[in-house]
Amino acid sequence: MSPIRPAAPRDTVHARLPDGRTFEAPPSTPIGDILRVAEAQAGVEGHEAVAAVVDGRLRELTTPLVSDADVAAVTLNDADGSRIYRRSLTLVLVTAAAELFPHAAVFVEHSAPTLGAYYCRVRGHDAFSAQDLEAIAARMRAIVASDEPIDKTKVPLAHAVAIFEARGETDKARLLAHRQHDSLVLYELCGRQDYFQGYMLPSTGRLRRFALHPLGAGFVLQYPHTAMPGELANFEAYPKLFEAFAQAGAWLDTLGIRGTGALNDAITQGRLPEVSLVGEALHEAHISRIATDIVARGDAMRVVLIAGPSASGKTTFSKRLAVQLLASGRRPYPVALDDYFLDRDRTPLDEHGERDFESLSALDVPLINEHLLGLMRGDTVELPRYSFLTGTRLPGTAVTLGPHDIVIVEGIHGLNPMLVPALPQGSVYRVYVSAITQLNLDRHNRVSISDTRLIRRIVRDSATRGYSAAETLRRWDSVQRGERAHIFPFTENSDAIFNSSLVHELSVLRSQAEPLLLQVRPDTREYSEANRLLSFLQWFRPAGHDAVPDNSILREFIGGSMLENFRTL
Repeated sequence: MSPIRPAAPRDTVHARLPDGRTFEAPPSTPIGDILRVAEAQAGVEGHEAVAAVVDGRLRELTTPLVSDADVAAVTLNDADGSRIYRRSLTLVLVTAAAELFPHAAVFVEHSAPTLGAYYCRVRGHDAFSAQDLEAIAARMRAIVASDEPIDKTKVPLAHAVAIFEARGETDKARLLAHRQHDSLVLYELCGRQDYFQGYMLPSTGRLRRFALHPLGAGFVLQYPHTAMPGELANFEAYPKLFEAFAQAGAWLDTLGIRGTGALNDAITQGRLPEVSLVGEALHEAHISRIATDIVARGDAMRVVLIAGPSASGKTTFSKRLAVQLLASGRRPYPVALDDYFLDRDRTPLDEHGERDFESLSALDVPLINEHLLGLMRGDTVELPRYSFLTGTRLPGTAVTLGPHDIVIVEGIHGLNPMLVPALPQGSVYRVYVSAITQLNLDRHNRVSISDTRLIRRIVRDSATRGYSAAETLRRWDSVQRGERAHIFPFTENSDAIFNSSLVHELSVLRSQAEPLLLQVRPDTREYSEANRLLSFLQWFRPAGHDAVPDNSILREFIGGSMLENFRTL
């Protein structure tokens, strides 16, 4: 008999889950309702959905299912889920703070990835005391316990601007002045409307895990992150990191630019060269201070290790530091850890079977120690050169150092004590380099440093490694896992922290990043991430490269660096 037969019309839609289950529901049923039933059946308490991927597209839980579709839950284990949780939790924080302290303006300024936390400051009011924070946390817990709805409304842009101007939130109004659309989506909680870039939870009931801690002149909002979504990390103060946050804030104050709206104004007014020159001067002054500290420690200091996450500008920083050391009378030689990668066919694999370039095991650690000790003894050492196009290590330059020379080694593992166990104590100076903070959209909408580094890497990988944006996006989760395991835990081991971010960089990167992101195919799983990056780049007015000096860290990514072939000796 033929398997083909007439079928009765169906007045339901099917949601096909990755585990093979299919759920039937009336058309226009919210996706969240379907996933809630699926969760109850599977018993996945603690791993509830905060969003969904529907036929390859990220969707809020309130999205109605109008036709049969493949549906996958997005949880706190996922980067998108973590972002939605943090964004929704921030809305609860600022709502509770506004109710209890109506004259206090909460600014979400920095992210501390090791803690899973945002560092926040208060303006218009004294810093919140421990008692103030407990009162805010209690109100937040009450909002969560009552599962208050988070309503989504599209309003005319002029209406949104009027709301923010009436509340004195000039940074938000200033940002919206550059918006190209005549409407804006606002989210409302407990009668208070606000703008957030990206999706939110439909209600507050799933935001059960958070904590507030006083810290210096501000406070920390802790949340679970993808590494351990079911709990909060043990709270620790990271004094060196938070000191770097304070310095970053002072730099923004020096520039007079505290939000993306102010940057866009400066670009429109033709002040980008001024912004760029001041930002570069702040970088150079800090590099000079680090060089002075190294020189002050005497001739026993032979190796400078420069570490940081991917696309932090470590290579350019190491060369600019070398220039400063030369000016201070010490003769440096820069060495890149990337040149010690194992050949690609020997690269270790991660748990997903992908090559794990972020692992310390991807480097030839014994050879690194052998070469550094040889250089310190005055031996002639032939340094390797790694080709990212062929994935092989090639012969490089033969080097002999004098007794007062310094080796500058840069790479993501420089703070890891297992990198140079053979080197004597007192001979190593460690610098942590990262884009510590990025200019935020406004007081509540952070631009993730991870996103900034990802855009840097997409642009650089295309130009120097032959990778498409989709390939870089595909590797990024593995990169971040490696950073959490191999870099962030060692931040406080550093002797100095250098913030490599530049206030105008996303405006400059936009023109090169957008064409690459637009090439990501809609039928790939990287498409949603590319679309998200394109969406937030729209907030930055594009800027040309002319105002970027040829020794800038930004040149490491956009090209044209005069330091590309810089070598001493």
